[in-house]
Amino acid sequence: MQSIILYIGAAVAEIAGCFAFWAWLRMDRSAWWLVPGCAALVAFAYLLTRVEASDAGRAYAAYGGIYITAAVLWLWLAEGVRPDRWDLAGAALCLLGAAVIFFGPHRA
Repeated sequence: MQSIILYIGAAVAEIAGCFAFWAWLRMDRSAWWLVPGCAALVAFAYLLTRVEASDAGRAYAAYGGIYITAAVLWLWLAEGVRPDRWDLAGAALCLLGAAVIFFGPHRA
């Protein structure tokens, strides 16, 4: 359960950090947006390293499903664009794949 909370925190931090760069470059916001954006990306990297996983690649792969789902939620909650059934189906498939990777019986 702790790993899932860390994954969710990492996803929020990554999306927030990337959105700060998007806002600066694509929405003509101030370069000051980069300061919290960089801090958020550092938080993302830190949180992802705290996940209980034996291998970094496996931790990153399982994180992918959480990230995609968080991005679809960001689209809806932060940008005001309601996800369509394809967005939701894709996110559900990615979460299923992440669960297989994360909870699968891997060899030590």
